[in-house]
This record gives sequence, C-alpha cells and structure tokens, in this order.
Amino acid sequence: MKEEIIYLDYNATSPISKEVAEAMRPFLDNYFGNPSSIHKYGTEAKKAVEKARRQVASLINCEPSEIVFTSGGTESNNYAIKGVAYANKGRANHIITSAIEHPAVFEVCNYLSKQGFEITTVPVDSLGFVAPEDIRKSIKPNTVLISIMHANNEVGSIQNIAEIGAIAKERKVYFHTDAAQSVGKIPVDVQHMQVDLLSIAGHKLYAPKGIGALYIRDGVKLEKFMHGADHEQNLRAGTENVLEIVGLGEAAAQAQENLIEIQKQTKNTRDHLLKLLKLKLPELQVNSDPERCLPNTLSVSFPNIEANTLVSRLETVAVSAGAACHSESIDVSAVLQAMQVPLEYAMGTIRLSTGKYTTLEEIERAAEAITATVKELRFKEGDEHAPIRNIKNIKLTHFTRGLGCACKLEQKKLDRILKKLKPIAHPNVLVGTESSDDAAVYKISEEHALVQTIDFFTPVVDDPYDFGAIAAANALSDIYAMGAKPIFALNIVGFPEESLPMEVLEQILLGAQDKTHEAGIPILGGHSVEDPEPKFGLVVSGLVDPKKVIKNQGARVGDVLVLTKPLGTGIITTAIKRGLVEPDLEKEAVAVMSTLNKKAAETMLQFEPHACTDITGFGLLGHLAEMLRNTEVSAELEMSKILFLREVKNLAAAGSIPGGTYNNLEFVSEEVSFNGLSKINQLLLADAQTSGGLLISLNPVDAATFIERFNAESELKAVVIGKILPKQACLISVK
Repeated sequence: MKEEIIYLDYNATSPISKEVAEAMRPFLDNYFGNPSSIHKYGTEAKKAVEKARRQVASLINCEPSEIVFTSGGTESNNYAIKGVAYANKGRANHIITSAIEHPAVFEVCNYLSKQGFEITTVPVDSLGFVAPEDIRKSIKPNTVLISIMHANNEVGSIQNIAEIGAIAKERKVYFHTDAAQSVGKIPVDVQHMQVDLLSIAGHKLYAPKGIGALYIRDGVKLEKFMHGADHEQNLRAGTENVLEIVGLGEAAAQAQENLIEIQKQTKNTRDHLLKLLKLKLPELQVNSDPERCLPNTLSVSFPNIEANTLVSRLETVAVSAGAACHSESIDVSAVLQAMQVPLEYAMGTIRLSTGKYTTLEEIERAAEAITATVKELRFKEGDEHAPIRNIKNIKLTHFTRGLGCACKLEQKKLDRILKKLKPIAHPNVLVGTESSDDAAVYKISEEHALVQTIDFFTPVVDDPYDFGAIAAANALSDIYAMGAKPIFALNIVGFPEESLPMEVLEQILLGAQDKTHEAGIPILGGHSVEDPEPKFGLVVSGLVDPKKVIKNQGARVGDVLVLTKPLGTGIITTAIKRGLVEPDLEKEAVAVMSTLNKKAAETMLQFEPHACTDITGFGLLGHLAEMLRNTEVSAELEMSKILFLREVKNLAAAGSIPGGTYNNLEFVSEEVSFNGLSKINQLLLADAQTSGGLLISLNPVDAATFIERFNAESELKAVVIGKILPKQACLISVK
C-alpha cells in the first residue's frame, strides 16, 4: 500500500497494532509448542493461551472459562446460532433477528430456515435502530434464540442491547449479540447487557485476521460445532492458534487500558471529517444518529452520485461503498434498504471509519479529496473545478461503474423488449431484428449486401490507447462473424470532458485508428456526446455476397464447435480494475482483446461454416444458446478442451467476477446441464467477454483443416470445444 493513501476503512479491518505484533513475535520465533503437550514447550504455549483468555474475559467482564477461541466473528456467530438451534431442536425452533445483521448472522438464519426453523426478522427505523418492543412482540412460546447485533458495521447504530437482554431474560429466551464492531470501540459488559452469547472478531480491534472469540454464559448448552479432540473445554476442537490468540489477548488488554482515549480520538476525527464535508457538500445525508453511533463510524450519502465510481476515483483515500451500481441494476446494501434510505441517496453512500491511528491532518486531506471527487462527478457549468490534467496518472477504469461488454443490459430483460418489436418484413432485409445476430444485413444488389453493426462500451483497461484499440477490434468482430469484409467505420463517443482532459480522448481515437488501419479500413467521422462515463466504439459497415451471409443459426448435427480465442477477459479486466493483475498478465489480456478476428474470418471463409458468432458480453454459454435456439439441435461442450487466459480461475475464486457474468449464468442456467461442474467453472463459461473470439460450427474434417491453417498463421490458438447433437432435453450439456 502506498504511504500517501489515507486509511478510513477501520470497520472493514484494522491494522495490527505495534503492541500486538510485539506480543506475538516470541510465539512466531521461539514458543512454538502445542498447548496440549505436557512438556515445557507445550506448557509455555498453554500459559499464553490462558493469559489471553483472561485478557479477553476482563475486557467484556466475564469469567475466563466463558471464553472460547474461534477463527473469527463469522465462526463465533455460526457457533452461537447453530449451537443453540440444534441443541434445542425438537422443543423450540423459532429465532428472532433484525433486518440489518451482518451476513454471518442472516445467512446462518437463512440456512436454518431451510432446516425447519422459523425466522422472524424485525425491522429497523430510518436511523438503523431496532425497537425493543418489536422484539417483545415477536417472542413466541417456541422462541429459542434472539440474535441482535450490538453495533452495525455500515452505519454504526448501537442497539439497546441491555433492554433487549432484559426482555430475553424475562421470557427465558437465549440472547446472542454480534459485537464484532463494538468490542474495543465502546464499553462492552456482558453482565450489564444480559447476553448469553457474544461474538468477537480480532481484526476489528487491532489483532490479526483469523482469530476471534465467543462468550458463552456458564450453563448455556450448545451443539458442538467443531468435532475432534477435546480442546477449548471440549467446546471447539482443533489445536489452538497460539500465535493469534496471544495477539487477540494483547489487543483486548490494550483496548481495556486505552478505551476512553480511543473513543475520544476516533470521535474527534470522525466529527471533524463530517464538519469539513458538510461545509463543502451541504447536500450530503448522514445515515445515523451521532449520539447513538459508534464513535468512529460515518455513513454519508451523496445524492445522484454512484458510490462505487466515487470509491474508484478516490485513489488517495480508502473507504467502502454502500451500493454497487451496474448498468442493469443498483445493488444497495441490505442495511440501507432496511433503513429505507431513498435510492438517489442510497446509491451514493460511502462508509468512512476512523481508527486510533487516524490523524486530523489525514482527515483534512481526505475531506479535500472526497469533496473534489464528488464535485467532479456532478460537475455543472460554472463550478470551480478543473478536470484532471496529468494523463499519466489517469486510470480509465476508475471513471466507469461497469466494464466493457460486462456492462451490457441484462440479457433476459433485453430479450423481453426485443420480442415486443415487430420484425421488419422487406425482401432486401437478409438479417434484421428477428435474429440474435449482432449485425444487420441489407441486400443492395445481386452481388453485394451491406452489413452494418454498432458496438461501444466503457473502459476495460486503464490505458486510453489500449481501450480504443480493444473497442475497435470488438466492433469489427461482428462484421467478421457474418463472413463480411469491413469497408469503413464511424466513431461513437461518450466523454466526460469536464473531468478528463481531451488528451485522453485523443489517445482513445488513436488506438482505434491504428486498429482500423490494421483492418484495412478508414474511420470517416462519427458522433460524440458529453457523458459522465467515458464510452467508445465504432459503427462499422461491410460488404458480403448475399448468398454467403453467415448467421449465428444453422448449426448441423455432426458439426464441431471451434473457438478462436481463450475465455476469461471479463474476469481479467475486473481484476485489473481492482489492481489484482500483474503487468505481464494484463499485457497478455490486452493483446488477446486487441487482436482482430480478421485472420479467423479469412480462414473460415475458405470452408463452408454452418453458423458463426463472436463471443462477447453474453459469454460463451449465452452466445452458444443464441446459436442453438429455434433450431432442432443441441450442443455438448468439453470443459477440458476450452482454453482460458492464465490465472482466470484463481482470480474468479478470489471474487473478481463482473456482475454481467452472474447475470449471464442465471439467464442460461435452465437450458444448461452442468453435470456436477463447480460454480466457479460455470461462471467461467458465462464470463462476459470483451472482444472475444469466433465460435464456428463446421463439419469435423473442415474444422481440423481450419485449425491447422489458423494456428500456423496466428499467435492465437483455435480449438474444438464441443459438438452439435440432435435436439436434447437440455440445450447445452457440459462434460
């Protein structure tokens, strides 16, 4: 991480404090014993674990024997809720929770609801508070557990846990609270709160990630969650993580010793930040009551701003977004939805959380950066704000909410609209709206038909020149897929001229010009509009023999499917935006995306292809499904034969998957038999591609010759990935 980045995301995770690191070091270097061993090495480790247990217990005012160490807040929540539920299954099966819980609670409740448990979710008010009376009214004779978080991770609202605890005690119902965000920030006393179970996450209070604790009041019986040896009083099997337990213990001790100072310092920095933001951005909305909120937490909403775009542009401030905006939807957090924050505010919500290391000087710089970026995103004529001038520092993907073809409209929604349009009935229209082809074909003579297509999208890479080249290659691909020869193109431009220098647009146009020169055609002009996001593409015209138009329908039983480029560009570009891709892999992906499908098309025309499409935003499965629908054939794909860009599966497993890819998979899921294929591999097949290869249906003999010729003349590699079968119950089968 660069030193100049101001960290205001302490609610996501805190750094390991110096004191914690020093306490842990001897157990990294010297004291490596297993605490279950009875020799000296084991004894030293055991003493360290029990010291840490006392430190954690002291912080929350309980007996050390009531503390069980876990792998973190998520395990603690799972153990508490499932443990109570299964220990009492058969006599009580009703659980009460709130609408603003962390996924580590509400996902557990969702799971239990499928196991026969009844779940009641109580609402919250506009500031994120649960009414204790709503809890009282929700209790039934078969209620076994109430689980309400102490402090919310997004907006910071602190619940009246003591009052809810009194209600639970009165009604003899077990009470659990997720205190991951509150422990170490505000006083937490399990006796005062009258809780039976309480979850702690180490990495929220300057301890390492991967360590936590669960307070279990003496006498509370839980169904065992981890099975094995009798570690942790036979409550949680597995050799204790001594190194990190020591860290959690020291963090607890530091929190107890310095809690008043930490509260004061984090509140001062938070309040100063809010004051500065309100001064320059008076229209912002605060999503909490400052007097009943974590002292370090500030959730603010900027109307008509997209949070993920704001977060991307804030390269010098680390914050979290409360909403993720895509071209097809706005995914507002469940917390903001439960609080009924208006959409125009919710979509522009960010969370800023300070910590004990945050300085007032950092706050002032952060406020300046946030203010400038918000004003930049909502620039109006007359505003005193200049666009970015240093083109070398610009990351183009940070100026868009979506990525390339992955930001296309959701296929199922688009299909519903297109089906309502009347097909064009004209003898010269060879391909029109009735087809799923990405180009239109109009017969102008017996020898020639005009092919036209338009394609444009948002940046998939940071370099403007590369973006222009990739967009041009992508637009030309639709012409090649029809078996046509491009003849000229027009630019189509959306550009935020008030927030990006015109030199960026110049580089985009140069990249496109060089790519069309490679294709052997000129760009004759175009059209541009001012747009908050940069967008670029081409309108391409081409010529084809009317009798030799290649459509994306017509595949025949016995054909094989040939793919001419590797898959995975949607995942790679998402990872590029997140800074997770090494330069050599980024260069590799850019080269694949900017490679024209010209050679593939020229080689294809030496044979008689029965169908062809290029693989773009709807992914391999989506475009193959278009090829097969309304025909009497199906297809079988061989997963092992399909080529992917390197590291794609690892990046997908790390979560670098565009929203469009999930939409693609959902759209085709009922038409595809995956035969046990993992979810990650399913997503790879549905990945929203940018400037992907051609998918060609050829007879096996022609396919073999095609591959031989193409692979000999191209840096890319074409492969057979499947075959066409007679109509099956499932449109596509993957083996």
